[in-house]
Amino acid sequence: MPSTFGIVDLFAGPGGLGEGFASLVLNGHAPFRIGISVEKEASAHRTLTLRAFLREHLARHGALPERFIDFHAGHGSEPDWSAVDPGAWQHATDEARALELGTEAAATAVDAAIETLRASHDDTILIGGPPCQAYSLVGRARSRGTVGYVPEDDARHYLFREYIRVLDRLRPAAFVMENVKGLLSSTVESRLVFEMLMEDLSSLGTGHAHHYELRAIRVADGRASLREATQPSDFIVRAEDFGVPQRRHRVIIVGIRSDLTHRAADAGIAVSGVTRTVSDAIGTMPPLRSGISRGLDDAAAWRGEVVAAATLLAGICKGTDDRALREAFLSVSERLKDSTPSARAASQAPEGYGTSNDELLLWLERPELRAIAQHETRGHMASDLGRYLFAAVFGTVRGYSPKAADFPLAISPDHRNWHSGVFNDRFRVQLADEASTTVTSHISKDGHYFIHPDPIQCRSLTVREAARLQTFPDDYLFLGNRTQQYVQVGNAVPPFLARQIAQIVLNAIAGINSVCNGTDL
Repeated sequence: MPSTFGIVDLFAGPGGLGEGFASLVLNGHAPFRIGISVEKEASAHRTLTLRAFLREHLARHGALPERFIDFHAGHGSEPDWSAVDPGAWQHATDEARALELGTEAAATAVDAAIETLRASHDDTILIGGPPCQAYSLVGRARSRGTVGYVPEDDARHYLFREYIRVLDRLRPAAFVMENVKGLLSSTVESRLVFEMLMEDLSSLGTGHAHHYELRAIRVADGRASLREATQPSDFIVRAEDFGVPQRRHRVIIVGIRSDLTHRAADAGIAVSGVTRTVSDAIGTMPPLRSGISRGLDDAAAWRGEVVAAATLLAGICKGTDDRALREAFLSVSERLKDSTPSARAASQAPEGYGTSNDELLLWLERPELRAIAQHETRGHMASDLGRYLFAAVFGTVRGYSPKAADFPLAISPDHRNWHSGVFNDRFRVQLADEASTTVTSHISKDGHYFIHPDPIQCRSLTVREAARLQTFPDDYLFLGNRTQQYVQVGNAVPPFLARQIAQIVLNAIAGINSVCNGTDL
């Protein structure tokens, strides 16, 4: 009988990494089962628990519960899941724990779960990664602006040591640690955090029969496999190499227990090398208009604002070099007069939903769903509508997102530093025919960095569009308010990438030299 590995998922967020491992099915067998996932943020923990419930209900009954499909479609308030399926809900609350790692209460709960996993599974896997804020370049820049901030006192710098404590106690067959690229350059007390991390990982053999050999995931000649790293940058994984429609680059360290490394030499998976685009992920979704955040907000008022902006921009673009832009703005104006997206939220799934044979859409779409949840637009200031329109048209015509210097003075923000270079990328359109830029938690703020490529829609991305770029399936609901939903999406590991990492890890510890046939999405 195939082996089953129990998963400990630390710093789980909404569960992207765990979803990838749990979703892997080979010839009807799920080799990975999550035993405990830990997340302290309340809204992310709610998301994590609901997903654990759905996963368990699906395993028991073979279909999503009707009450969930209704709730997903926006019919009524959130059900009492414990009444929908008491057994699955009990399993979910045992699995998903709202704990702050690094505290005694969390250590006690995790250690108890470890004992249960050891008794009920063939072996175990540890996944996750410490919070990225202290390591990320943006997070470090914000922290430096905090009065009295002392890096050495920031507990987030040392949370990876709690991960290592669990690793030392669990002694799993393998572990996967994920973090932002800023980890490689972050320093504390003039020491690189990454060096401290590698020292701690290297010391894990002390007092045990086996140590861990560290591997990087490398892609070459259409194959992703585990290789020894010769430099820190070798640990950077490019999500777009794995069919994720996003240029997301993260540090991922894989450790294989030394008694299993003899099996891992030829382990790997095939990767297509084809770049998946923004259009591939969100191009089939129902078109929506943005809202107007101040003043009257209806379809006619919105159309009037966008048409006025298009007319203004067409008048500005009179030079020979701007002819294509002028024609594009005039086209937008004419098209909006004939057909304007009137809805700000999707009420039902589009025609043909769930019928595509495209690998990415097979992963994202769920035929049993009746709607596209969390596909609802934000409101934008009228002045920003013109900037969004300009960025989307510019990106379509020129093939790249405009910089501050490209914006006409008539629509430039009234800010003395606008042309200083500080705000060079303040408005960034996601290009339809390329992978998106990295989806980050900053999308929760204003959406200026995540402008939809379709000028007719003139808006920022919805939660569901961001989730699709992160490769969360459409039945993956993010609980909490919209800001919390955006943050959860931006902080997560793309599940489609995580699933392929899970396959690589399984091949390595089981001695499988190529991808098994019969893999189920």
